[in-house]
Amino acid sequence: MSVTVRVPAKVNVQLAVGAARPDGFHDLANVFLAVSLYDEITAAPAADGLRVTCEGPDADQVPLDRTNLAARAAEALAARYGRAPDVHLHIAKDIPVAGGMAGGSADGAGALLACDALWGTGAGRDELLDICAELGSDVPFSLVGGAALGTGRGEKLTELEVGGDFHWVFALAARGLSTPAVYRAFDRLAEGRDIPEPVADQAVLDALAKGDAAALAVAVTNDLQPAALSLYPELGDTLAAGRAAGALAALVSGSGPTTAFLATDAKSASDIAGVLRASGTCRDVRTAAGAAAGATVLD
Repeated sequence: MSVTVRVPAKVNVQLAVGAARPDGFHDLANVFLAVSLYDEITAAPAADGLRVTCEGPDADQVPLDRTNLAARAAEALAARYGRAPDVHLHIAKDIPVAGGMAGGSADGAGALLACDALWGTGAGRDELLDICAELGSDVPFSLVGGAALGTGRGEKLTELEVGGDFHWVFALAARGLSTPAVYRAFDRLAEGRDIPEPVADQAVLDALAKGDAAALAVAVTNDLQPAALSLYPELGDTLAAGRAAGALAALVSGSGPTTAFLATDAKSASDIAGVLRASGTCRDVRTAAGAAAGATVLD
């Protein structure tokens, strides 16, 4: 028997970042929107311990050892229920690797749900979310999906209403960006300034609830964008190309380096994708819509 779970990517339609805390993390007001790019994680019994395999775009960049969040998720669930983490986890990647779209976090949430179903542990939603929060700041949202406000370091979720579909274009960069490096750049750029406490923008929440892409375009923000651009200035060319192609809004997705472009509808997204693909400013382009469902057992 095996269990396959599908997990979505995310885009941050607001990422407000507070000053560095004593523990090195930052308080956030992080408005997540799940989008229809998915990884699939299959859990199957294994007699020889824990094993991780991966296929798909940039699979060679995915660690297959115990640092992989999928492996850590299996170990965390097994430890709670006093069993050996004997499982083969196979990841079919479609979410960009190291792209600021929570692909690794998605794999952790997917593996957790798949192992729970495979082993029959019967962990409740709250327990799964608790384990997700131990694994990483974005992992709880990967389990929940839809739209949510993440506070604390992003792991404390309040689910949000979404009144319609939002169409996106994602331009994949030629190289990756380290999330810790982007936060260090944020701290460097913020040195000497008073950083306000991060709060959710009501305009963002209202636009999501109404399904109003034009209103959302005016409200989207990412406090990490200047830091990402300082480390990867060429992303500015991609953002400019997307705006020129007719995107309602253009921003760096999370800590980058993927750039995200909000479109009016599916046809507009396809047109923007074509222009970006021909622009020479990115290595690949994907389209997606949200809000997408969270981690879901397929079989």
